Amino acid sequence: MPSVEIYTWRTCPFCVRAKQLLDRKGVTYTEYSVDGDEPARDAMAARGNGRRSVPQIFIADQHIGGCDELHALERAGKLDALLS
Repeated sequence: MPSVEIYTWRTCPFCVRAKQLLDRKGVTYTEYSVDGDEPARDAMAARGNGRRSVPQIFIADQHIGGCDELHALERAGKLDALLS
């Protein structure tokens, strides 16, 4: 299974929704909490095409985007292929 990384903010409802989807699928992921950590957020933005919103999700080091993009992949039936 490819590595899954998610940058989050503790109180972010979109982060919670994205993690819930990954949890339902039984995906193990590495979570980076960027709450108030500007250097960590800068590193996330550098990886994520300048995007500073959370969550930012990476599968096998490929930038997926945020919660909406993750759920769109699931609705399109494409998420499982990325995770296998």
